[in-house]
Amino acid sequence: MPDTTGLDIETMRAAAGEATGLLRLLAHEDRMLLLCQLSQAELCVGELEERLGIHQPSLSQQLGVLRREGLVETRREGKHIYYRIGDPRALQVLETLYGLFCKQNGDTR
Repeated sequence: MPDTTGLDIETMRAAAGEATGLLRLLAHEDRMLLLCQLSQAELCVGELEERLGIHQPSLSQQLGVLRREGLVETRREGKHIYYRIGDPRALQVLETLYGLFCKQNGDTR
C-alpha cells in the first residue's frame, strides 16, 4: 500500500478523481483492446480494424473518445492517420494490466 500520510485530503481527492476517470475509460472492452495494440506500436485505423475486428463506426467512435480524453495522439501521413498512446500514466497502467492478465510464461515483455 502506498504511503499517503504526506498528502492532504484535497490532493488525494483530486488524484482519486483522475484515477477513476482513467479507469472509467479503460473499463470498455474495445477501448482496452485498442490501447493494448497501441501500447505495442503506432497504428492506423485500417491496421487496428484488421488486427482487432472492430469495425466502423464503432472503431472511430472509440478512437474519438480516447483522443478527446488525451489517451491517444495522432499524426497524419498522406491519407492515413496514425494513433499512439499519448498519456504515459495510461501506458504504465496498461503495462501493469498486461503483466497481471496477459503475460504468458517465458514472455519477456
